[in-house]
Amino acid sequence: MKAIPNSELIINPDGSIYHLNLKPEHICDTLIFVGDPDRVDLVSSHFDEIEFTIQKREFKTVIGSYKGLRLNVISTGIGPDNIDIVLNELDALANIDFETRTLKPKLRSLRIIRIGTSGSLQKHIPIDRFLISTFGLGLNTLLHSYQTENYRNQELENAYIKHTDWPLERGRPYAVKGDEELLNLFASQEVFQGITATANGFYGPQGRSIRIPLKREDLNQKIEQFNWSDQSITNLEMETSAIYGLSAILGHRACSLNAILANRVTGEFSSQPEKTVEELIQFTLNRLVEKN
Repeated sequence: MKAIPNSELIINPDGSIYHLNLKPEHICDTLIFVGDPDRVDLVSSHFDEIEFTIQKREFKTVIGSYKGLRLNVISTGIGPDNIDIVLNELDALANIDFETRTLKPKLRSLRIIRIGTSGSLQKHIPIDRFLISTFGLGLNTLLHSYQTENYRNQELENAYIKHTDWPLERGRPYAVKGDEELLNLFASQEVFQGITATANGFYGPQGRSIRIPLKREDLNQKIEQFNWSDQSITNLEMETSAIYGLSAILGHRACSLNAILANRVTGEFSSQPEKTVEELIQFTLNRLVEKN
C-alpha cells in the first residue's frame, strides 16, 4: 500500500495533525461540533470530567465525559472550507496509521453531532426553537472537489435547481441525507425537521444585503416556497451540507441540530440567543446518554 506523501498528510513534529494539533489517541467515537471556540467551553462545562484541552487557531478541542459517555467537543470555525479541514483531519486521525502513513486495515466510523445556530426560512418555525436537518443542501461547491455521485440525492438537487431557476454559475447544489439513526435519536415532537441549506457566506450568499445589491432579490422567497417529497427548506446556515457530505463519503455518521435564532421571513432575531444555545446543548447531551 502506497504511503501518503508528507505534503498531503502534514504531521507536526510532536506527532499531531497539522491544523487540529490532535494525536490519534485523542479521538473519541462521539464528537460534538460547534462553530465558535467559546462554545466548546459551554458544552464542556456540563462534563463530569475533562481529560484534555488544546487549541490551535480557531480549532479548540476538549476531551471529557458526560454521565459515562466519553466524547470530544471541537470548534470548527465558520463555513464549509473549515469543515473540509476538520473532517479530513479527524478521519486521518481515526483511520490512517501515522507511522506508515497508510490506511488502517479496519476502518473506524465516528459519530458526529453539530450543535449550531441558524436562521429559519419558514414563518411557522419561530425563533428560540430547535431543528434537525434531514438533508444538507449545499449551496456551495465544496463537495464537487470529490467523487460524490454515490452519496448525493440528485433528485432533490434537480428539483431545487428547477424550482429556483438556480444560476449554475454559482455551482451545482448538492444534497446529502443525515444519518438515519442519529436523526431518530434526536427526533421529538418539540423539534422541527427539514432540509437545511448551507451557504458559503453570511451576507450575500444567504440573501442579506446591507450596501451591496443582490444579484437575485427573489432567491430566498423561491427557496422558502420549495417543497420536495413533503419536505421544505427550513433554514439557512454554513456547515451542515459539508458535514453530511464528507461524513457520508468517509463512512462516518452525522446529524446537525440547529438553534433557530433568526426568522428571515418575519425579520425577527432572538433576544436570548445564549439561553437558546444553552438549552440545545443540554438537550443534545441528555439525548446522547439517555439513548446511548
